[in-house]
Amino acid sequence: MPLLAALAIGAGMSAVAVALLTRYRERDEEIAKILELPYGENDVPAEVAVEARSAFIEPGVEFVQGALERMNLHQRVAADLERARIPIRPGEFVIVAAVSGVLGAAVALLLTGRSFIAVTAVFLMPWLCWRIVKIKVARRSQAFERQLPEALSLIAGSLEAGHTFLRAVEMMVEESEPPLTQEFERVLSETRLGDPLMDSLDRMSDRLAIADLAWVIQALRIQQTVGGKLADLLSTLAEFMRQREEIRREVRVLTAEGRLSGNILGALPLFFMLIMQILNPNWMKPMFRGWGPAVLGIAGLSVLMGVAVIRKMARVDV
Repeated sequence: MPLLAALAIGAGMSAVAVALLTRYRERDEEIAKILELPYGENDVPAEVAVEARSAFIEPGVEFVQGALERMNLHQRVAADLERARIPIRPGEFVIVAAVSGVLGAAVALLLTGRSFIAVTAVFLMPWLCWRIVKIKVARRSQAFERQLPEALSLIAGSLEAGHTFLRAVEMMVEESEPPLTQEFERVLSETRLGDPLMDSLDRMSDRLAIADLAWVIQALRIQQTVGGKLADLLSTLAEFMRQREEIRREVRVLTAEGRLSGNILGALPLFFMLIMQILNPNWMKPMFRGWGPAVLGIAGLSVLMGVAVIRKMARVDV
């Protein structure tokens, strides 16, 4: 029964959160469609387009937004959410992370009956939410890095055929796939609105924070200053990036065992403790009396230090 109750509470709260966020996204899409229509076509009342979000949630979002700005964290969270292509505001993300912490604590308390585990879940669930964002950012950056050499080759081929650089970028976007097309389409949209192409590329480089892309843009600036054949320059950069990507793949393969070992060794003690607490609560009772919590804290700290050392040894920058 406690398990069923915990699952019911978690499913209910998750459904409410997903429904609210989905409705917000649909509202934004409706407004975007209205703005894209020609002037005077399918007019709607102004109050419909600017309808406020839920009076229950919006004040909390604004409060969290202000708190993040006072702590100088708003720009960092917003940048990571944008890089991960998660369409929510920083305040909404913090609220979702906080709610996940409360739900995780409730589920842990119902399953184990231990306040120590519930308090751990309060901090663990928001950290997992942030890790999900960082993982999405890393995967998207890696996909962009893999696609960039081929994109440079396509641009170089178009330049060889006599097209301008901007037209070559447009043709590359038509033949490529996300996430590279998403970023370059944004660059093209900014140039159509009047921004210089190099300024748009600089903003994309700052937004993605990818070293290979920064090198390409720096090479383009140098080429504009000193001259030279741009197609040959892009072809050389593409070949250089392909060789670096091959080295990265070899490094990831060679360090996969160490990274996997660190993850397993870090998760195994917590998983084993939760399983024993659910299957045989009496077996874990001595660890929650007297010096038991202190011993658990020291053990958890040592596990974290060990995982950090293993990950540091398995990390090789190329």
